[in-house]
Amino acid sequence: MTTVVREAPIVTANPVLGSMNDLLTDPLGTYERARRDHGDVVRFRAGPPGLRADIYAVFSAEGAQQVLAGQAANFRKDNVFYEELRRSIGNGLLTSQDETYLRQRRLVQPLFTRRRVDGYAGQVAAEGAALAGEWRERGGGGVVELVGEMHRFALRMVGRILFGTDMEKAFDVVERTLPPLQTYSLKRGLSPVKPPRSWPTPANRRAARLQGELFALCDEIIASRRGGGAGDSEDLASLLVHARNAEDGSLDAGELREQVLIFLVAGHETTATALAFALHLLARHPEEQRRVQEEVDGVLGGGRVPTAADMEALPRLTRVVKEAMRLYPSAPVIGRRSVGDASIGGVRIPAGADVIVCPWVTHRHPAYWVEPERFDPDRFLPEAEAERPRYAWFPFGGGPRACIGQHLSMLESVLGVAVLLRDFAFEDLGEGEVPVGAEVTLRARGAARVKIAPRG
Repeated sequence: MTTVVREAPIVTANPVLGSMNDLLTDPLGTYERARRDHGDVVRFRAGPPGLRADIYAVFSAEGAQQVLAGQAANFRKDNVFYEELRRSIGNGLLTSQDETYLRQRRLVQPLFTRRRVDGYAGQVAAEGAALAGEWRERGGGGVVELVGEMHRFALRMVGRILFGTDMEKAFDVVERTLPPLQTYSLKRGLSPVKPPRSWPTPANRRAARLQGELFALCDEIIASRRGGGAGDSEDLASLLVHARNAEDGSLDAGELREQVLIFLVAGHETTATALAFALHLLARHPEEQRRVQEEVDGVLGGGRVPTAADMEALPRLTRVVKEAMRLYPSAPVIGRRSVGDASIGGVRIPAGADVIVCPWVTHRHPAYWVEPERFDPDRFLPEAEAERPRYAWFPFGGGPRACIGQHLSMLESVLGVAVLLRDFAFEDLGEGEVPVGAEVTLRARGAARVKIAPRG
């Protein structure tokens, strides 16, 4: 019996610019409407006639698994968006390909073993206690804005764990440079006409200046770690400086900078998003917050410093973090390019096509999630997880290019939230959902304000 392969339906859009403006101004809403109106594999056409780029979007869990894992060799990080991101933040683990990627991964993988990551639990707890102390010094109560607070908290954890340094001074540089560089890369990826980056346009000049600030920050971090010997420090930057093996040698100066920058970007944004939205969701659901605090008190009562072993004793809190990552995945869209023709869900994907999978949409797909917009941590009870397709939830990507730091992110998120919930209660201010948008990562478009009050 011959399988019929059909062409992807084209998403209805502006007759002049196609879907370009929709994908720039409201990508998440555009993807959700496309799935609802056209199905699990669709084609967007972006740009004016004659210059249009086709982008195939895959929304099913089965399709995501095919792209990221089952046929990973056929769907590479060669698309226009990764090329622009590569030009903006370097060719580190997030963006590299082929032998370059494999070499980097072999050199970096030993730094992210479960045993090594578990050893960072005390540093997570110390930064959580420091933040709680700062909140008490401000008067103990009042209103805090979680997005900004958790970005600073996550960056401080990254600084302590990955770079062995105080990142407080770097916070302004990171927050000022990364969002506009992401926007610049996304716009260039969608634009049918791209002026060479060497042209002195206002956008190019600004991007070059912002990139220079980020590169200088990374070079400063690396320089501060070069002085010690290979066994003098356990932070990632020091270990990267001294990483080497017989097959791959070591990382040169450019590669070191690119790895530090990738871990700076990915290492704090993923965790910051999970922390901010987990706490905001608990503030909006006080009964769930009460149950989680009972669990935390039972494990960390008396002010005990948490360890990695405590993760297993905090299953309810872990479910809350997973549900926050479902509703607010820090990487809401993941891009690839097809090498050869493929078929996903009976729809043809031609060779050379730009392809995206979309955790934001798959995490809300009604085929896998009942009342998908509702906050329900019990979706992640073991028996519920076992009933769903593997890629119904994939906030860390998947397959051979899955995020190398996912265990570290979960450790930081669960233990970081645990320390803050032990010391503070969070109350909703009735301001509703936090508006979000997608660039390279998920970005809050408004404030996530809650009222805090010391406990005990």
